[in-house]
Amino acid sequence: MPRVKRGTAHIKRRKNILKATKGFAWGRKSKIKLARTAARKAGVHAFNDRRLKKRDARATWTIRINAATRSHGISYSRFIAELKKKHITIDRKILAEIAIEYPKVFSEIVALVK
Repeated sequence: MPRVKRGTAHIKRRKNILKATKGFAWGRKSKIKLARTAARKAGVHAFNDRRLKKRDARATWTIRINAATRSHGISYSRFIAELKKKHITIDRKILAEIAIEYPKVFSEIVALVK
């Protein structure tokens, strides 16, 4: 059976890992053993942080809607409850955008709810 040399694949794999960890601190950017674990952990954190980003965005929408509704004399929870009762389905992202960019339209929505 002929001999198989796998040097090129080995070097390519290591080069890709080091490329992924470019800019990392200390040996995590240059030592393959440290770089491999750093790259794996970075992927896990990236996955989790994409979820956290969505969570933070929703919290921001809630705060913005609350501020806008309070200026109209109604609380956030009462506003959302009345929207559901009246079967008005506008999601929080759009409500927050309307509240900031189109205050007249938002005041009409609040008037509908009251």
